[in-house]
Amino acid sequence: MRKRTRQVWFVVFPESELLDLSGPWSVLGYANEVAQRAIYETHLFTPSGGSVRTRHGLVLAGTQSIIDARGAPDTLVVSGGARSNGLSTPEQRFAAWLREHHRRVSRIVAVCTGAFALGEAGLLDGRRATTHWQFRAELRERFPRARVEHDDIFLRDGRIWTSAGITAGIDLMLALVEEDHGHTMAMTVAKGLVLFLRRSGQQAQFSMVLERQGREATHMRGFSALVLEHLDERLSVERLAQLSGMGTRTLSRWCERELGERPAELVRRLRLEEARRLLEQTGLPLKAIAAQTGIGDSSTLWRVFMRSLGVTPAQYRAAFAVKQSARVRAS
Repeated sequence: MRKRTRQVWFVVFPESELLDLSGPWSVLGYANEVAQRAIYETHLFTPSGGSVRTRHGLVLAGTQSIIDARGAPDTLVVSGGARSNGLSTPEQRFAAWLREHHRRVSRIVAVCTGAFALGEAGLLDGRRATTHWQFRAELRERFPRARVEHDDIFLRDGRIWTSAGITAGIDLMLALVEEDHGHTMAMTVAKGLVLFLRRSGQQAQFSMVLERQGREATHMRGFSALVLEHLDERLSVERLAQLSGMGTRTLSRWCERELGERPAELVRRLRLEEARRLLEQTGLPLKAIAAQTGIGDSSTLWRVFMRSLGVTPAQYRAAFAVKQSARVRAS
């Protein structure tokens, strides 16, 4: 049976981060294109209506006033506002509106510091929540009845969803699309957005690869990403040197000096890290994971895990795979 169009209201404030709005908004737009019909109808609100200037100067015009809105959406998405001393006046006005009207909304989403408006409205009391890593301590301090989690990029607690900032809003919105229309739809949208990786909510806000890239010398900052893009190949020192445009000796010396490991050790570590991620976040069979990471076959994957982690791949997946039921608490 054809599903009805879901009404989604987005709320932004002066100095909101534009990507907190445009990323999630685009996910729903792409979902409409994939479905070839309007499965989501989106509307843009501010507390007062009119124009609003976003964080880096782009002005959004023609917004509606949430205070004067009639009816209620299926999903309400609150973008992060400016973080200064407490909530701004527009955020306080919205929090008052939300306190009065939240029971009419089936699903409420906060992207980044939008969680502060939810906290002000009392919606985080007794619930698990997260926000951008820079503001987690402030959120925990200001709303001590909320259970502010340490590292997840997004969380669901009943009908309340919260996320870290910027790109994490895209991951959260893809999870909503999957809940509404299934895994295939969400993955098709992710591919349309040219995402390198669709992340689960349990993904840490700090990427191991990004952290490692930050330690690399400027001229080699993309080396780890380069290796990851070619994991399924035979990555000899000669091949790595060819990919990076360096001589084999120069590459070996650089790896040992800058990363503290030989090229072969780097490749082995990245292969293991990627295999762990795939076991945690996908249902791919072991054979496919072994091939995709360049480890070889299932038996080699088994030996690598036993030697490095002391458990089999199947045991690792059983212990660490993302389980939706474990992440969701009933309202």
